[in-house]
Amino acid sequence: MSASDKKARPGRSFAVLGVFSALLAGLVALGAVFSSATWAPKLALDLEGGTSIILEPQIKDQQVTKEQLEQAVEIIRQRVDSTGVSEAEISTQGDRNIVVNLPGNPDEKTRDLVRSSAQLSFRRVAFVGPPESAAAQEKQQKEQEDSQKKKSDELSEEDQKRIEDLIGDQEGEQQDGEAPQGGGTASAPADGEDAKKPAEESPSAEPKGTEGKDDDGKRPRFDPMTDNSWQSQKVMKEFTELDCTDPANRTGGKQTPADEVVVECAQDGSAKFVLGPVELSGEHVKDASYGFETSSSGQQTNRLAVTMEFDDVGRKVFGEITQTITGLQQPYNQFAIELDGLVLSAPASQSAVTDGRAQITGSFSEEEAQTLSNQLKNGALPISFQVQSEEQISPTLGADYLQKGLIAGAIGLLLVVLYSVLQYRALSTVTIASLVAAGILTYLLLLFASWRYGYRLSLAGLAGIIIGIGMTADSFIVYFERIRDEIRDGRRLTSAVEVGWVRARQTIYASKAVNMLAAVILYILAVGSVRGFAFTLGLTVIVDVIIVVFFTHPMLQLLARTKFFGEGHPMSGMDPRQLGVKPAAYRGAMGLDLEKARQKTTGRSAEEAQRREGARRRRERDTSSSLAARKAAAAEQAGED
Repeated sequence: MSASDKKARPGRSFAVLGVFSALLAGLVALGAVFSSATWAPKLALDLEGGTSIILEPQIKDQQVTKEQLEQAVEIIRQRVDSTGVSEAEISTQGDRNIVVNLPGNPDEKTRDLVRSSAQLSFRRVAFVGPPESAAAQEKQQKEQEDSQKKKSDELSEEDQKRIEDLIGDQEGEQQDGEAPQGGGTASAPADGEDAKKPAEESPSAEPKGTEGKDDDGKRPRFDPMTDNSWQSQKVMKEFTELDCTDPANRTGGKQTPADEVVVECAQDGSAKFVLGPVELSGEHVKDASYGFETSSSGQQTNRLAVTMEFDDVGRKVFGEITQTITGLQQPYNQFAIELDGLVLSAPASQSAVTDGRAQITGSFSEEEAQTLSNQLKNGALPISFQVQSEEQISPTLGADYLQKGLIAGAIGLLLVVLYSVLQYRALSTVTIASLVAAGILTYLLLLFASWRYGYRLSLAGLAGIIIGIGMTADSFIVYFERIRDEIRDGRRLTSAVEVGWVRARQTIYASKAVNMLAAVILYILAVGSVRGFAFTLGLTVIVDVIIVVFFTHPMLQLLARTKFFGEGHPMSGMDPRQLGVKPAAYRGAMGLDLEKARQKTTGRSAEEAQRREGARRRRERDTSSSLAARKAAAAEQAGED
């Protein structure tokens, strides 16, 4: 037995695949009993139908730009996607309305997210904290303390004393310097054309008769240093319980009161904030753009910046805000830019901005800067939506098209199986069994994704599954042909399976990596049902690799040990003679008996062959001796003459 035979343990691979499949099936079964899981994947709009909501924007001047509508569509799509609803169709209708098609029967929470407006506003920051809830922080702190205690138990007394001295020195340095309040994230400076002027030298933008009031002249401005309303028990309880690391708390669509203290998450979940009442609404932002920062000397730096431009009211109020908070300690020198109930950015004011142009700088990437500028510009006008109509829609394709798609897929798979039978004979059973295993695993993964992540199967997604499972046969063909090549080189089947696998898997992995890359790119760039196609295509690529590694290869390891396949039966698909190998080249490698091989090919036994060979040699000797005698007699007669 070769080394490759000893190392082959197909049972382990089958066990891993079986445990994984059983675990998936068990999770879906538990979900079906205790949750909303089902034994059939949820269907998308084109196969099941759903709810269609037409939204009509309501703004003061009755003029809606294309950019504003597109930004509103992006906000609604972000809300819907964050709730786990997939395959939703959100698009514009004409030059005013927005159409939202949701699959199935969405709950009231999802409907409210679609209907609610997204308004941009500016609020003062009262407190900043880490995104986790208090319970999560306590758990992390306890784990850290336990870890430190465990490490300290392993240290010597001298090491512990050295560490304590070091910690004491660091605490002393922190007390000597300024420690930012509230922790949280690093803030980006807001600079205008007068950014380098000290706050006390900047001209006051506060007009007469508006001191201490908002832009409507109705409410005293919020000062977190003197107004303790944000420290109330209600606000602090909400702050400590809010977990901004949970995506469910960052869905947006939250209608926050403009005249109250609120608790909100950063849009990226990096921090949470206690914010004062609205100081300035987004309708006073005239424009926003992004580009490289320009210093006070007019030189362009390599840092990206987002620039906001306010109207007259915004210039006045924003000048008041920045003049008030500039020079204060963190986080009292920060103002939050809020959109859709989430904090887009919370920059710190470096100087009073009195000319109506504010510049936000920070460690932006180009994509982040562009996104923020679009949100500021297109979220400037508070577009509120009125539901023009809401109705149930029937499937656009329906069960008939689903049935036709399944029939087309079945025909395609049947052709693959037929080709495999004609080409590989009994070896085609491995192909068929592998396709069945791939289908079962894909179905279980679809059920799990439908239950846990709200995935819905569309006709495009079904096409991705059929194509992906069909492409799975490519891996088998590559593997089988590599094994055949090894047999042509004179290897035994057990050895050819192992050597062929080592060489074939590199090709398989490279091919599947390209397919996966295409699926990922398509999923990122596409929307709607095309993303469903990309998702199922990528899913089948993953399943393909799992099946080839944990099912197809171990199955061939087992079959190679059988007499039917190992001795190269003509119907096995691995017969060396059918592969063009001559008997002399493979008889020893395949372990065939030389005598049986000769008798099978010539129809003669070994003994008969030996007798024939002996007779032939004797005739040659007799012929040689008679010729020599005749020559000698002729020479003797010539001498006598």
